Amino acid sequence: MSKMKHATHKDQLINLKKIEGQVRGLQAMIEGEKYCIDILNQVKAVKNALVSVEGKILKVHLRSCIKDSLSAEELVDNKIEEIVSLLKR
Repeated sequence: MSKMKHATHKDQLINLKKIEGQVRGLQAMIEGEKYCIDILNQVKAVKNALVSVEGKILKVHLRSCIKDSLSAEELVDNKIEEIVSLLKR
């Protein structure tokens, strides 16, 4: 079996740093005893941003890692199981 090259997701670091800032903002909102709805709106924004990053990483995975594994038939079932396991979480 040949060693597979993994896709890079470094382009998501900018998004993750923005999310990190949003989480810090959430902490400040809670420390500042801001209005519950405002805090919840910020929580939703963070969750949506994480879902977006997740989707982008999954898309790259499907386009590169899965595509590459199709040339090595023995890897296909393993990759399918990885995705199914991920989606069950």
